[in-house]
Amino acid sequence: MVSPENSHSQWQIAVFPDPKPQILKKPLSLRKTSPQVSNEKKIKILFRHRSMEMGGVEKVMLSLMHNLDPEKFEISVLLNINQGELRDEFPKHIRKVFLADGKEDLSTNSIIQKIQLFNRKRKLDWFRKNPTVVDKKILKEEFDIEVAMTYNDFEAVLHSSNKRSKKLGWFHSEIQLPKLQPLVPKILEHFPKFDYMVYCSERIQQLMHEHYPALAYPQEKVIINAIPIEEIKRKATENPSPFAKNDLPTFVSIGRLHTRKGYHKLIVAHQKLIQEGFQHQIIVLGDGEERQNLQNQINNSGVQKTFLLAGNQMNPYPYVQHSDFFILPSESEAWPLVIAEALILQKPIIATNVGDVGMVIKDGETGILIDYHTEEMYHAMKLFLTQPELVQHIKSNLRTIEQQFDNQKIFNEVENLMLTLVHQ
Repeated sequence: MVSPENSHSQWQIAVFPDPKPQILKKPLSLRKTSPQVSNEKKIKILFRHRSMEMGGVEKVMLSLMHNLDPEKFEISVLLNINQGELRDEFPKHIRKVFLADGKEDLSTNSIIQKIQLFNRKRKLDWFRKNPTVVDKKILKEEFDIEVAMTYNDFEAVLHSSNKRSKKLGWFHSEIQLPKLQPLVPKILEHFPKFDYMVYCSERIQQLMHEHYPALAYPQEKVIINAIPIEEIKRKATENPSPFAKNDLPTFVSIGRLHTRKGYHKLIVAHQKLIQEGFQHQIIVLGDGEERQNLQNQINNSGVQKTFLLAGNQMNPYPYVQHSDFFILPSESEAWPLVIAEALILQKPIIATNVGDVGMVIKDGETGILIDYHTEEMYHAMKLFLTQPELVQHIKSNLRTIEQQFDNQKIFNEVENLMLTLVHQ
């Protein structure tokens, strides 16, 4: 449903209980206007995505919207749910539309909220089965390019009633992961139907072709994620230290609290170090389905005072800035933005050697690469805690690290891809 408080949205849709949406026009003074001739010259792009919880994909999408040339492209975004910490972070020139309210807008009464969530699910299911309603009654315009930011968005883009638009997919996942396997058949079904597929890392593309060499792949290329260098450095200094260090060496990590992020293993490594007398603290920024399980593990391990789950933070950079080290204990990643962000802030990093992490970090020079094992986490953290000369060596190598990131080249690649797609 289009947000009534968003001056860039054009419609408010009432779907239930009446199965046929009633369209309520906003006053003419509230509609977005721009010169007709100028709009006709622009390439119209629609991004589809579920919601805007804090995450790497969401940051990538926002980065594109902030940097694609508004003189060349007219961009809209359609969210299934208007939800998440980043839901109001779109640039002012972006038209934002959503199909259902987010949890932030639901009742605080638990009974009423359950009813609202049930109705929301019915509404989204109805929209999924009736894509023409979304295109004709909500968006009310056709696009030159429709973009699916993750495999969860593939179906919505491919089922668009606008058959003229080019369909562009973004893929961020390691296809061989056990937990992804229930979804793989649908992913393989959808892949050949796209006009173009972008992989966010070379490793992701390589794994797809290794595991499914006979798949009818669309045109494809690797475009790594852009890093907002100046924004990161500016935001890192906005607040004083957001946590009490207590003179303890501090490791910070950023990630959703899912099992594949490896925090359950990190707790075990942390507990062992504490028991052996190596005092330090770990602060994890992020939220997710494993939060309660992780908190229970922390409590049972007796490390409540030194292993802290700090939740999602709109500005995580001061936490990184005021920490001593960054750690990424993930089972899988593609091209993780958080690694680049920590490098920009010149923090020595411990990271599992997954995805394209090994292309970003030089082992022993700009960080330490490990396998996804508790013992390796333990030994790498012990190195940082006991060998200051190694830490200083890594810090020295990080002084010029931002030279390896070329954002403009990345945005130029995306723009050229969009222009090529339209004119094929």
